[in-house]
Amino acid sequence: MQLTWLESNTWLWQLGHTRVLVDPWLVGRLTFGSAPWLFAAERTLPCEMPAGVELIVLSQGLPDHCHVPTLRQCDRRIPVIGSASAAKIAQGLGFETVIALAPHDTYCWRDLTIQATKGATIGPLQQENGYLFYWGDRALYYEPHGCHDPWLKSYGTVDVVITPLLSVRLPLVGAILNGGETALELAQWLRPQQMISTAANGSLTLRGILPSLLSVAGSLQDLQQQFERAGLRTQLIEPVAYSPLEITSPVVEA
Repeated sequence: MQLTWLESNTWLWQLGHTRVLVDPWLVGRLTFGSAPWLFAAERTLPCEMPAGVELIVLSQGLPDHCHVPTLRQCDRRIPVIGSASAAKIAQGLGFETVIALAPHDTYCWRDLTIQATKGATIGPLQQENGYLFYWGDRALYYEPHGCHDPWLKSYGTVDVVITPLLSVRLPLVGAILNGGETALELAQWLRPQQMISTAANGSLTLRGILPSLLSVAGSLQDLQQQFERAGLRTQLIEPVAYSPLEITSPVVEA
């Protein structure tokens, strides 16, 4: 298992024999609608389109997960797996194989099984996805907003979780990314060896009103201490952008 964070919500994973590109934003500016005065992000460091991608996975239909200018640069022959809203966008862009997964649906690609979970709810009707990935005896769970399906309580254990570890808040709105106690609760459900933070800004340049109002609650060091007090051996990891993380199988004592 090799996991490479490409800043924001974008990841490149090697899971067994499958190379997966997740929530890609690699080219151009990131905005929501036509309101750069509210929020706009730009990459400080250029990021080339990864080679050898076999699957694209989209957790949401919002631009920071389903970035249309980036998807236009992708090979339309690469299968796309997404939430209903993301799948609709991919279909409109002409991808040949698009699989829309509702929560708890599964899709198999070679030796990799992908199962959708309930993720973020956008408005009253738009249900987005988290995902479980499992192959052989390995398993990974991903959800980029910290909105975790209670169904996971009965799932069992995973090796790695990728999700926000610290909460990010807006005044009057509250948390827009759920970490902290939410991450601790998730760890008690899934008992991962590692939990890796996602959705951080890295070296991005942010402009607009919203970035100036955002605040991060707590620290990773404090959260690690909370995990230890709860009897959890999970290691919390802040990824380094563009630096692959090699996740090895744990040593089983005789």
